[in-house]
Formats: sequence, structure tokens, C-alpha cells
Amino acid sequence: MAELKVLSGNGPRAAVRELCTQFAHASGNAVELALDVNPEVVRRGKAGEAFDVAVGNPSTIEQLIAAGKVVAGSRRDIGTAGLAVAVKAGAPHPDIASVEAFRRTLLAAKAVAFPAHGASGLYFVELVGRLGLAAEMQGKLKPMVAEDCVEVVARGEADMVVVVATRITGVPGVEVVGPIPEELQTKIGFAAGLSASAKAPDAAMALIAFLTAPSAAVTLKAKGVEPAH
Repeated sequence: MAELKVLSGNGPRAAVRELCTQFAHASGNAVELALDVNPEVVRRGKAGEAFDVAVGNPSTIEQLIAAGKVVAGSRRDIGTAGLAVAVKAGAPHPDIASVEAFRRTLLAAKAVAFPAHGASGLYFVELVGRLGLAAEMQGKLKPMVAEDCVEVVARGEADMVVVVATRITGVPGVEVVGPIPEELQTKIGFAAGLSASAKAPDAAMALIAFLTAPSAAVTLKAKGVEPAH
């Protein structure tokens, strides 16, 4: 039996956690899941932390390949997810059905949480600027560490959160309002790659194949990820 460590970004964590559990049950291999923001996944990987499989935004995997920490040619795309809005459970759902409605909702909010690091947070800040709201939203934007960007809404410390939809899945005390308007939408990608120092490379590649197989589609979709295959 192999003991595998997966170093994963936070974005697809609900889907990755569920699929790793399924793989462990099906294969008899043990899987340890370590979660962090994508920049930290890169930093930890480059610093020599032991892992067998890396999961993150495609650029994360490519940076680890360039650093020699992930095997070139081993990258497999898992899927994508867009940005969504969530509010505290039981709170009225704001109107985000159109660009103008989303703009009004942002202006009406007292505090809007978003991840301070990672692809979705960077995109949201850029989007606020594109909407011409940078000045008006100053003081209202609440950048959070990724581990707390949704939970802060459950605690009532922010009116809403804008984040990659997969991050909202499974967080108690919040409700999904829906995706941001299509005209403003982006797609955040998720991919996996084999560690160059994997102790059990065959088992690790089997896990990557499991994460990206057509059979994973049901789980991925249930956790907010549009499968790549």
C-alpha cells in the first residue's frame, strides 16, 4: 500500500477531498491532503516539501514544472469553475442578475469579502477596477486569507463574498446566491501534476488519472467544477 501526499490549492478542495477519499477506498492506498493558497503551494513545492501529487491552477503546476519539482509532461487538467457570490444563510439574496445589478449590489454592501491571494481574488480586484468602482469600494473590500474568506460571511463580518464557486461548497452557514454575470465571468482552471520526487510514482499517477477520469465528472460537478474531460 502506498502513502500519498497531495499538496493542493484551496479552490477545488471539496472536489479533491472527495475524490481522494474515493481513490483511497478503491485502491487501498492512503492519501494525505495538504491544502494551501496557490502561491504557497508553489513556495512549499520549490522549498523542497515532500509531496507526491500537486493540484492547483494550471500556472501553479507550470511553475512547479519549471522549477523541476513536478515532472514535465505529467500535468493533467481537472476542470474549471467561475466566480460566484454567497451570503450568510437566511440573509436576503442580492440581485446579481445583470452587470448593472451586480454593480449596485457591490455599492450597497458594507463589506465584501474576497481571497487576498489566488486567481479569483486577483481577478475580482481587477474587475472592481473595470467596473469603475475602485474609489467607491475602498474601505468596503475585505481581503481575507483563503481559509477564512467564506467563513467570515457565515460569522456576519461581511455582507457577501465573491470567490471561485468551488470554495463555497460545503461551508456551513452560507448560501450561494449564484454566479456573477456572464459578461464579467472568468474561468479558474484546476490541474494536477506528478512530483519529481514521488516515492510511489505509479500510485501517484493512478491518483492523477482518477482525478481526471470521465468517471470523476459526477463528483466534480457536484462540487462546482466543470470537468475538463
